[in-house]
Amino acid sequence: MAHISDAKIKEYYDVALDLVIKCGPIFREGYNKTNKEVMVKAAFFDLVTVYDRQIEEKLTEGLLKAFPESLFIGEEALAGTKQLPELTDAPTWIIDPIDGTTNYIHRLPHCGISVALVIDKQLLVGIIYNPAANELYSTWRGHGAFLNGEPIKVSSAATMSSAVVGHEITLVNVAPLRDRCLKRAYKLGSVAAGTRCLASAALSLAYVAKGTLDAYHVDYLKPWDVAAGVLLVREAGGVVHNTNGSVFNLMKPNLVAAGTEPLAQEIIQLIEQSAQIKDYTFT
Repeated sequence: MAHISDAKIKEYYDVALDLVIKCGPIFREGYNKTNKEVMVKAAFFDLVTVYDRQIEEKLTEGLLKAFPESLFIGEEALAGTKQLPELTDAPTWIIDPIDGTTNYIHRLPHCGISVALVIDKQLLVGIIYNPAANELYSTWRGHGAFLNGEPIKVSSAATMSSAVVGHEITLVNVAPLRDRCLKRAYKLGSVAAGTRCLASAALSLAYVAKGTLDAYHVDYLKPWDVAAGVLLVREAGGVVHNTNGSVFNLMKPNLVAAGTEPLAQEIIQLIEQSAQIKDYTFT
């Protein structure tokens, strides 16, 4: 990777952080409305609001003004396209203007703005802002992870029997994935101290970073769902792997994130074992 000075990364971080905070009023305006205008994208459960689009436009315009060399991978800009653009070595902002849009529409406070910066295919900046809960998670490479300016770190849970694990069972609404998701939920839920489904990958990863979730598993999402959260977990002392145990691939983000390596490996093994389940009826 070409050398990028800490000072330059901090400049990217400061500008992005300021822009994300300035999007807070737009987020809150929509969040507090009981009757939002909602549009359906690719599927009945894939929703978007005018606030998603306003936030992404504000972020993109501000970042381009500050850094004209920037490229973007944004959820709403790419809506309707089946193929993601290639991730190059150029400074690329990966943006989800509102992660957890269905939660946002229903005023469930697990939703937020997610922004990450990738240069030379390396995550350098990650910001997740949940104005509904007044929580601002932020990190830049090599400098730790923070919640509202205070350092955060992952939990020390090393076994499933002591772990609360996030798992996106909501993906059962995708018919080809239903059986696989149910088997994984059965396998993980049978041995974990607890499982939680929050329907926001960004915030679930932020919760792993601050230690309120011990681990998190999700497959079949997009880079904007997880980019900022992955860097947060790593900078908070945690680990992120591909679900099959290989190196995590940001552009094909199937992942297991955990506070400790033993816990991550146990989850990976359980997911592998779940494929062999023939009957997952609870008795």
